Amino acid sequence: MPLIRRMPKRGFNNARFGTRYLPVNVGDLNRFPEGSRVDESDLRKAGLVNGRADGIKVLGGGELNHKLTVCAHAFSASARKKIEGLGGTCETVERSAPGK
Repeated sequence: MPLIRRMPKRGFNNARFGTRYLPVNVGDLNRFPEGSRVDESDLRKAGLVNGRADGIKVLGGGELNHKLTVCAHAFSASARKKIEGLGGTCETVERSAPGK
């Protein structure tokens, strides 16, 4: 067998430098009272997000029944449309620097 086929294959992988979000569906936000402000600490207390990641992304799964102010690191287009369609607001929070 040629030497090149016997050697282990190694290379660069960009996965460790990517951004990893914890997903939350819009339908899961119905448990919060109408007109409230929902941020990362509220989502963690409710048990909707667990673990470590670079941020929280709100996805458009499900239906929202009332107006909320949602603070997250990222929003999908359908989630933003559903939240703002009921008169709520989507506030984008910047990620903090790793060393701070």
